[in-house]
Amino acid sequence: MQTEGREVAGRQFRTAADYDAAVKDAAYIEQIKQRYHLDNREDVDSLIKDLREGKYRFRTILGQDFLEEMENYTIEENILPPKKIKKEKKPTVKGKKNTNVKKKTKLEDYDEDMQKSILLEIKKRERIRKWIMAACVCTAAACFTYLGIYSYQISRLDAYAEKQQNLKGAESTDSGPETPVIHYDTEEIEVPDILEEYKILYSLNKRLIGWVKIDDTYIDYPVLQTANNEYYLNHNFDQEEDRNGSIFLDKDCSILPRSTNLIVYGHHMRSGRMFGQLNKYSSKDFYEKHKLIQFDTIYEKGTYEIMFVFRSKIYEESEIVFKYYQFINANSEIEFNSYMREMEEMSLYETGVTAEYGDELLTLSTCDYYTSGGRFVVVAKKIQ
Repeated sequence: MQTEGREVAGRQFRTAADYDAAVKDAAYIEQIKQRYHLDNREDVDSLIKDLREGKYRFRTILGQDFLEEMENYTIEENILPPKKIKKEKKPTVKGKKNTNVKKKTKLEDYDEDMQKSILLEIKKRERIRKWIMAACVCTAAACFTYLGIYSYQISRLDAYAEKQQNLKGAESTDSGPETPVIHYDTEEIEVPDILEEYKILYSLNKRLIGWVKIDDTYIDYPVLQTANNEYYLNHNFDQEEDRNGSIFLDKDCSILPRSTNLIVYGHHMRSGRMFGQLNKYSSKDFYEKHKLIQFDTIYEKGTYEIMFVFRSKIYEESEIVFKYYQFINANSEIEFNSYMREMEEMSLYETGVTAEYGDELLTLSTCDYYTSGGRFVVVAKKIQ
């Protein structure tokens, strides 16, 4: 953009609007100067004070230039020398030492008892200094050790999860046993074939019931199930003790025959692993970009659309309140609709997604530290 010809008071201005504003400021500055006697120190000081307090408003940088010009006016123009307060020197008598000069005190200037006290105090302070230094070094070493162990555990967990993810897609050479039949009191259910991608994993751990995955999170894990809800709180896929635990299905849920609502639990790890990133759904913006959850059982693949996101807690048995973790099967349409209303009222935001009696639901649950026993919950329904 052309700036030639747009110079005012030594400043170049890029646009015509800035140039016009500068011209007006320059004229305004000249008017201000006429109101003060610039050869009078009091008037100059008064002008500087008014400029600093914003009495005069300017549109461009010329206002700041004007203030700086006035502040340096007396020095640069040598019209009003700055005031200096001269300190009177006290007369000194020739040959007489200045009594104001402090004499350096030596240890030898004190008596023997005082010297011992001083030396003891010095040694005491030196010991304290060394203790503090040692404590700082130990604390730093402990911090670095913790960070090293923490980083190692995270990298180990990631490598472990990646290994399982690779096994998930591996082809099995085992044709597997004949299709079993589950016998119930009133009916027999033929168990379908295990999906090819889960056969190897299932052969390694017969407690595998499925896999859960959410895009753009660490959530991409096998789902396990035992006869209790404690074992996989601190055991991994290989049955080894592991503080990260595993993702697992509630003991009372069933994938065959299918429960109305499958409740899946996982630790809320600070590293974000396991279900540590499930609470990203507290943001509706994140939900808008991640409305679907992939949850497969070992028998069939499934895609679920999120309906509700809410915070809850673990209640006392005697408390009469909706307990989401007890909603596993709906025995009637009335009961199902009642559950839907409860969760809809608790939801952090509306999704516009609803479910009808007969729909298959998935609930993901993890700890939430907003209150004692707090839980963060995401509920979705199967759409394919």
